[in-house]
Amino acid sequence: MIVLIAAVLGVVVGLSRARARGGNRLDMAQYAAVHGIIFALIGLFVTLAIHRAAL
Repeated sequence: MIVLIAAVLGVVVGLSRARARGGNRLDMAQYAAVHGIIFALIGLFVTLAIHRAAL
């Protein structure tokens, strides 16, 4: 669940950064995809840390 929330948050951040820089639709899609992947990976590591700490 944390990974999904982080990925959606990354997409929103990526879209807003691309719009702020005056990007077209393809720029917005690329920024959204990259930020979504990066945030999902961070969420994955946070999830792993939480599960390891719970043991």
